[in-house]
Amino acid sequence: MRRGTRGRPASGGPAVLIRNVDVEGYGRVDVRVAEGRVVEVGPGLGGRTGVDGHGGTLLPGLHDHHLHLTALAAEAASVRVGPADVNGADELAKALTGGAPGEWVRAVGYHESVAGKLDRAALDRLVADRSVRVQHRSGELWVWNGAALRAAGMDDAGDGRFWRSDERLRGRVPSTPLDLTGVGRRAAARGITGFTNADPHPDPDLHTILRPLPQRLTVLGLDPAAPVKIRLDDLTLPTPDELAERVARTRPRPVAVHCVTRVQLLVTLLALDTAGAVTGDRVEHGAVIPAETVEWVRRLGVTVVTQPHFPVERAAAYETDVHPEDRGHLYRCGTLRAAGVRIAAGTDAPYATADPWAVMRAAVGREGPEALPPRAALGLFMGAPLAPGGPPRAVAPGARADLCLLHVPLREALRGLSADCVRAAFVDGRPITG
Repeated sequence: MRRGTRGRPASGGPAVLIRNVDVEGYGRVDVRVAEGRVVEVGPGLGGRTGVDGHGGTLLPGLHDHHLHLTALAAEAASVRVGPADVNGADELAKALTGGAPGEWVRAVGYHESVAGKLDRAALDRLVADRSVRVQHRSGELWVWNGAALRAAGMDDAGDGRFWRSDERLRGRVPSTPLDLTGVGRRAAARGITGFTNADPHPDPDLHTILRPLPQRLTVLGLDPAAPVKIRLDDLTLPTPDELAERVARTRPRPVAVHCVTRVQLLVTLLALDTAGAVTGDRVEHGAVIPAETVEWVRRLGVTVVTQPHFPVERAAAYETDVHPEDRGHLYRCGTLRAAGVRIAAGTDAPYATADPWAVMRAAVGREGPEALPPRAALGLFMGAPLAPGGPPRAVAPGARADLCLLHVPLREALRGLSADCVRAAFVDGRPITG
């Protein structure tokens, strides 16, 4: 039976013993799992030996609290054209001309630092003889060339720039193969046992589409217990009262509000003050959190689901794209933690790295007060999926048996924070890695 967060039971199976592992709070012990739960933790447990941990640490499985799974799975059928992949118009044109004649080219990761602003005319100058669509690194903008627009019957679509139009465009393009097997395998090798998909308008059949993934799945806005995603845009920003009315209509369900600018955060905090915050409310990204609002965020009890790697991965772009007054407030971690704000992390893949360990390293390596200790950085991915940032999950009797087994003791893993330390991952006590 499919594992999910929608109230469906685990499939059960015989009891399995994970022997000779270090567990926080217990020391060197054995762990017995049955019916998808941890049932015993202690030294010298008898019974079937499924796995010998060889003294490695057994942790709760990692949970990526914010990513976009179908877009990530489509990457294998896409051309990477980000700043790390191509440099300048000539290299961009070369990258976009791959594939057989007549095939659509789907390119992702573009940023203006590669070759300036793209529109239909600019793409036509680069590639005119095949259908090309290019997605901006933000995931919010698609740019089509003339051949693509004509092939889709949209030759009158102006400059070929489509802002937040995925639903409109979905039926206009050939279906893209989704490498879900690869996504699940790579995530399992990193110790990831659960995902929270954060699309603003998820496909109603998304659970069926993503069924090949072995990880546990939460979908914002789709699962009954999950927060409802609200995406804000400065150009169409509601008033605080308007947003409060929208939030009130979702209650008793929590909300997950997309906040990437100072004004979006302020409107959100005012709206939550008016509507009343509830357990599970989230601020997605929290890209700009002014110092004077940190206590406000704490008082409301919302969780900030952040991406501490963005200031590292996008440092050069932020020097030009972000107003100087906002640069000191980007993707806070350490100051939020010190103030008692609940924080968790998501990779935002495929719009950034899909490796949570790289995110942890970035969080530790931040300059100044935003840096996190290694154990706190690990904790960004160890919260419960529906209430991230709350009490950390633990390997203890009664806990769900979504587990990450390391090759090494925890202190050694914290020194490097690398996926290389992961030996195996388990969902409901069943291994999902080889």
